[in-house]
Amino acid sequence: MHPDLFSIGSITIHTYGIFVAGGIFSGVFLAMKLAEKEGISSTIISDMCFWMVISAILGARLVYVLMNLRYYLRFPLDILQIWKGGLVFSGGLITACFVGGWYIKKYRLSFWLVGDIIAPSVALGQAIGRIGCFMAGCCYGKPTDVPWAVTFHNPNSLAPLNVPLHPTQLYHCLACTIIFLCLMILRKHKSFEGQVFLWYLLMHSLQRIIIERFRGDLVPFIGQMSATQFISVAILLTSGIILILRGRKFK
Repeated sequence: MHPDLFSIGSITIHTYGIFVAGGIFSGVFLAMKLAEKEGISSTIISDMCFWMVISAILGARLVYVLMNLRYYLRFPLDILQIWKGGLVFSGGLITACFVGGWYIKKYRLSFWLVGDIIAPSVALGQAIGRIGCFMAGCCYGKPTDVPWAVTFHNPNSLAPLNVPLHPTQLYHCLACTIIFLCLMILRKHKSFEGQVFLWYLLMHSLQRIIIERFRGDLVPFIGQMSATQFISVAILLTSGIILILRGRKFK
C-alpha cells in the first residue's frame, strides 16, 4: 500500500493522516448540516465536534498505549507517533461522550437529539478513516488464503510483509458505510429521539465484535477476547437494553 503520500524535504505527508483528517472534516460538515435541519446552531455543533474529536483522539491513543504498554515503556517517544496508526475507537468514544455531555449541559441541548445528529457523522468519518488504516497497514488481519486477501510489500507498512492477510480495514470501512446509510434512512423514520444514536452504538459494537476475530494484531484481554471486543459487548448490551426501554416508553 502507500503509507507515505509524498515528501517535501524532511517533511513526509502520511496517507493515514490525510484520510483520518478527511473523515473528521466530512463528519463535522455533515453534523453541522443535520443540526441546522433540527434547529440547532451549526456553530455550537462545530465547536462541540472540534473538542470531541480532540478528546476522542487522545482517548483512543491512550487506550491503545495501555493495550501495548510493554512496548511503549521501552519506547515512550513512540507514543507521539500517531501518524503510524494506533487508535482504539472504544477509548475515543468514551472520552468524546464526556466532552459532548459537557457541551450539551452547557447549552441545554437534548442529549438524545444531539446523539442522533452525531451518530451518522461518526459512521461516515470512520468509513473514510479506515481507508487510511488500509493504506498504512495498521489494524491488519490474520493470514488467510481467501481470494480477496491482500499482501503488503511496502517496507514502511505497519502490517506483516509478503503474507496474504484478511483486509480487515476494508471490512471495517464497508461495515461503517452500511451503518452510515442505515442511520441516514432511519433518521427520516425514527419514532423517538435517541433511536438513531442507540442503533449506531448497537450496530457499531456488533461489527467490531465480529471483525475483531479476523484481526491479526489482536491482543487477548480476557480469554480470547480483546479489550475492544470486551468493551463492545458492554456497549452492545447497554445500548440494546436502553433502545428497548425507550421504545416501550414512547410506544
